[in-house]
Amino acid sequence: MRQNIKFVRDGKTVELTNVDPNETLLDYLRLTEGSCGTKEGCGEGDCGACTVAVGSIQDGQLEYQAVNSCIQLLGMLDGKEVITVDDLSKGQDGLHPVQDAMLKHHGSQCGFCTPGIVMSLFTLYHTEKAADRNSINNQLAGNLCRCTGYRPIIDAALESCTGSAEDRFSESLEATTALLKKLDDGEDLFVGDEERFFAAPASISSLAQLYETHTDAIIVAGATDVGLWITKQLRDLPKIIHLGRVKCLDLIKDNGDEIIIGASATYAQALDSLTSIDPDVAEVIRRIGSTQVRASGTIGGNIANGSPIGDSPPLLIALDAKLTLQKGNKTREIDLEDFFVDYGKQDRVAGEFVSQVRIPKLAPSQTLRSYKISKRFDQDISAALAAFRFTHDNGIISEARIAYGGMAATPKRATETEKTLVGMDLNNSNDWQKAIAALELDFKPMSDMRASAEYRMDAAKGLLIKALHETSGIPTTNTRVIGIREAV
Repeated sequence: MRQNIKFVRDGKTVELTNVDPNETLLDYLRLTEGSCGTKEGCGEGDCGACTVAVGSIQDGQLEYQAVNSCIQLLGMLDGKEVITVDDLSKGQDGLHPVQDAMLKHHGSQCGFCTPGIVMSLFTLYHTEKAADRNSINNQLAGNLCRCTGYRPIIDAALESCTGSAEDRFSESLEATTALLKKLDDGEDLFVGDEERFFAAPASISSLAQLYETHTDAIIVAGATDVGLWITKQLRDLPKIIHLGRVKCLDLIKDNGDEIIIGASATYAQALDSLTSIDPDVAEVIRRIGSTQVRASGTIGGNIANGSPIGDSPPLLIALDAKLTLQKGNKTREIDLEDFFVDYGKQDRVAGEFVSQVRIPKLAPSQTLRSYKISKRFDQDISAALAAFRFTHDNGIISEARIAYGGMAATPKRATETEKTLVGMDLNNSNDWQKAIAALELDFKPMSDMRASAEYRMDAAKGLLIKALHETSGIPTTNTRVIGIREAV
C-alpha cells in the first residue's frame, strides 16, 4: 500500500505525503505551488475559469482532457500529468500557438476567463482532428465569457486547432508517456490514518474490503457532485474513497445486444458506445455537462447519488437498464428503476457500492426519444428530462416505457401513461389525448427555482406529444432546434 500521491508537473514527478482528503487541485496550484494563472471563479465547475489539462494513458496512448480544477480533488490526480496555463510557453520561443491566436484575434478583454479558455483549446489543439465551428462550440460550452463574445475566440481556435500539434508537449510525448506508465504501479493508495484519509484502491477486492471497513466513507468517482459539497456546502469529508484507480471498474463492453458500463467510466469514455444505441442518448450525455464535466463525471456516480434531476437515470430506466451492486465478494443485480426508493434514499445497504450498469440496445421494432428541458441549453441543471421507448409494429404500440426526471422525488416511470398507450395507433393523433391526460395521474410535480409545477406538467405533456409525433408517420414541421439527431 502506497502512502503518497504522485503526479507529473513540467516533466517531473511530484510526490506528496501530507494531503488532506478535501484539498482541491485548484487550491494546491494557487496556494501551495503558486501557479496563479489558473483562476477561481464559480467554485462549482460551471464557469471554466479554473480549467487545466490533465494527461492520462488511455488505451496505451497519452490523452489530454480539460477538467475543472476547483472541484477536482488533489488525490484524484495520482498517476496523471497536470498542465496549467503557466506551463504553456515555458521553454519555447514566444507564446503557445493557442495563446498566440487568441492574442492575434483579440480573444480576451478582462482576461479572467482567458486562462481556462486557453486550456480548453489546448486540449482541442492536441486532438488529431482539425477543429470545426461545431466542435469548438462544444469544447467551449463549459467556459463562460461575458466580455469578449465568442466570435474572436472561435476564430482563434479555427486558426490554431488544426489537428497537428507542434509544441513542447508533443515533443516530449514519448518521455511523458513512459513516465506515466511508470507511475501506474498497481498499488493501493492510502494517505492519512483510520480517522481521516484519501484512499484510491487499485482493485475491486481492495475497494470492497476498504468500504466494508469504513462504511461511513464517501465514495467519489469524478467529484462533479461531491466537489460541490466541499466548495459550496463547506462540508468536511474526513474519509474519501476514490474509484479512479480501480482496475476493470472503468469497463465499457459491447455484448452485441447490450452495453456494460463500469461505475468509474466517464461520460467521455462511454460516449461512443452509448451513441450506438441512439443519437438521443448521445445528445443527453452531451448536454449533461461541459467537456470538463464529461471528462470527470461518471454514469455510475450520476446513478449512485440518487438525484431526482440526474439526467442519465430516466434515460436508462426507459431503456430497461439493470444495476449491479457489490458488497464484499457478493454481488446482486436489480432493475435500475427499483434502485431509487425515495428522495435521498436508494436500495443500497452500508458497505455496498454500484459496480456496473447493463443497458439493453434497441430492438428493430423499438424507437427511443429523449429530451432535456433546461433554462440554458448547454451545461445546465434540468427542469425536466423525459425518455420514451416505444415498441410498435405497423403503427400500433405494443409496449411503452416512459421515464421522467425532475417530476417526482426520484426518477420515475409514467406507468399509467404507459398503459393507455398500449394498443394505440401512432398515426391517429386523436387517440393521444388519453395518454397525455394520464400524465396527471403519474406525477404531481413541485415548484422550485428551476420551474413551477404547472410548467413542468405542461412541458411533460408537450414532450410526450413530440415523442409520439417523431415516432409516428404523421407529417409535421421540425421538432428539434439543434442537436446530434439533426446531424445524422
